[in-house]
Amino acid sequence: MSQATDYTPPRVWTWDKANGGDFASINRPIAGPTHDKALPVGDHPFQLYSLATPNGVKVTVMLEELLALGYQDAEYDAWLIRIGEGDQFGSGFVAINPNSKIPALVDRSASEPIRVFESGSILLYLAERFGEFLPGSLAKRTETLNWLFWQMGSAPFLGGGFGHFYAYAPEKLEYAIDRYAMEAKRQLDVLDRRLAESRYLGGDDYSIADIANWPWYGQLALGRLYDAGEFLQVQEYAHVQRWAQEIDARPAVQRGRMVNRTFGEPSMQLHERHDASDFETKTQDKRGVTA
Repeated sequence: MSQATDYTPPRVWTWDKANGGDFASINRPIAGPTHDKALPVGDHPFQLYSLATPNGVKVTVMLEELLALGYQDAEYDAWLIRIGEGDQFGSGFVAINPNSKIPALVDRSASEPIRVFESGSILLYLAERFGEFLPGSLAKRTETLNWLFWQMGSAPFLGGGFGHFYAYAPEKLEYAIDRYAMEAKRQLDVLDRRLAESRYLGGDDYSIADIANWPWYGQLALGRLYDAGEFLQVQEYAHVQRWAQEIDARPAVQRGRMVNRTFGEPSMQLHERHDASDFETKTQDKRGVTA
């Protein structure tokens, strides 16, 4: 994988549209909308605009967990945002999230709609809104938030770092892959050491810390991210494996993984979710789509 390069950074960087790999069509160095497009609005209190990336899965799992507890006020419409086609740069989406990243949520149950963006902020908002998955005591709440914010700060090295250079970059660069593989394994070790002493990341109870971390590190441990399980030897992290499998078995997690999913088995793809019955009647296989 080694290769020599004679590249020297210029004094002033300029944007080369051709140098973006798999994401060249959507990456750009400026913010703001590229086109006018209003977002659809359904009948439920929460309107989610997302895609089933790990960050998107956090929110659909959280909403499904709240519904499983009986909170009907957590009903939601989940609208598909195809980031590969630039939906996140539509004017309606940018009005909700000026950073043009999924997921984005609007709570329309208040007198004035409340926008919530950044997946960690959405989890915290929903936890406080319903009083669930966030401990009440100061010490336990703080430990839970420690691991929520750990994930928000760490996962970019796993996704934008390791995932990009291992799976998506136009060239396989040994230095970059080695650098971020080392960091990904260090992060798995951080989690493994924590989970050796605690059932869940925040303590004895399942919380938003687990809901935030599992779509990234749990799915990595289960071999679902970047086809990198063997490369990173994820089976070595026994405590992460135990935690990942336990959460994976939760029915709300299984449903949450399906929402806004556009890849994998058609039976696991629910492009939009507007009612609990959609899981039984509107997955891609039920719609006659076989790939």
